[in-house]
Amino acid sequence: MKLTIIGTGYVGLVTGACFADSGNDVVCMDIDKRKVDALRKGVVPIYEPGLKELIQKNHKEGRLNFTTDIKNAVRRSGIIFIAVGTPPDNNGATDLSAIKAVARDIGRYMNEHKIIVTKSTVPVGTSEFIQKIVSKETGLQFDVASNPEFLKEGAAIDDFMKPDRVVIGVNNERTGAVLRSLYEPFTRTGNPIIVTNIRSSEMIKYAANAMLATKISFINEIANLCTMTGANIDDVRKGIGYDNRIGHLFLFPGVGYGGSCFPKDVKSIIHVGKQYGYGMDLLSAVDRVNNNQKALLPLMIKRHFHGKLKGRRLALWGLAFKPRTDDIREAPSLVIIDALVKAGAVVVVHDPEAVRHIKAVFGSRIKYADDMYTALKNADGLVLVTEWNEYRKPDFDRMLKLMKGKVVFDGRNIFDKQQLLDAGFEYYGIGR
Repeated sequence: MKLTIIGTGYVGLVTGACFADSGNDVVCMDIDKRKVDALRKGVVPIYEPGLKELIQKNHKEGRLNFTTDIKNAVRRSGIIFIAVGTPPDNNGATDLSAIKAVARDIGRYMNEHKIIVTKSTVPVGTSEFIQKIVSKETGLQFDVASNPEFLKEGAAIDDFMKPDRVVIGVNNERTGAVLRSLYEPFTRTGNPIIVTNIRSSEMIKYAANAMLATKISFINEIANLCTMTGANIDDVRKGIGYDNRIGHLFLFPGVGYGGSCFPKDVKSIIHVGKQYGYGMDLLSAVDRVNNNQKALLPLMIKRHFHGKLKGRRLALWGLAFKPRTDDIREAPSLVIIDALVKAGAVVVVHDPEAVRHIKAVFGSRIKYADDMYTALKNADGLVLVTEWNEYRKPDFDRMLKLMKGKVVFDGRNIFDKQQLLDAGFEYYGIGR
């Protein structure tokens, strides 16, 4: 099939590369000429394991191309995916200005029947919004569909190639059959393609992310209570996780969730509820707990040093909101670094992929280390924020020799507490 993907952000590039790899003729369109020129040369603007290689392979073989020409991109393909950004505004609503602009251009330039598929995460009712905008620009027939993505950053290629489910929202069987055919190569193991009405499809995406965010805030709140009562969150997590109704996934306490999805989508669904006169009390609490959790580690650090952080040198491992990505959007590290710097600490950071993005935020306010051990030199303490694999089993003897202070603040509970205590460290975890 001939496909056009409008938007070369995270979702657009993964979608385009994976569809091309399954034999489709794909063009990814973006208004950013510098980004498009770089992609043509094989330079990928984001870090996602396997994505660069997949893009380079399919571009070389002619199945994946990049353009800034919206008119040609619209006219060449029967199916057009909208994968532009939908950031939150100040009150939690989703900014649909990019969706509106793309819909207008599609209407202006379409030359025959098109299927317009919303891949961006959007509030319920957005497909009808797109329908109205396109209809104002053309008298040609077209169909609008919703196809939410469920990609985990750091594992997006596998998630797309081997989805646990595909959700398609349509308003007629013909469009559903076309999109089902497009996705069938990815579901040969029997995982379902769920075809619903469009509004249900849009809601499924929000409900899924809201549920996962709820589990994270829940276990963080229980972990905080464990700290106060003397219970151990590791044992509590295991004890409840073996209940099949609860499960083990997303029950790992830490410094809060971040990224481009959970924070934005929780706020957006709360805002949608307000529009319909319904207070989303549970999700409002989820959001509040998460914001508080990001501030927990700085409080822990300040208490340990009796409020005297000025001039303290603190090493911080992990900047991305999760491992295997360079994404720092809504990352807990942003809140933690800001609080420590404002308290007068000298912060030295390391991350395998996200340092360049943090530099754009903090510049010379903090220091940057080329490797994880260099960050520890003369440090009064180590703050672990993101659980990259290379941080999980460090050389504790080497750490002791490098560090001036002997304290570890483990924001992800990745270290064996007793092992650190035996090695001569003081240790602080979440709910331990």
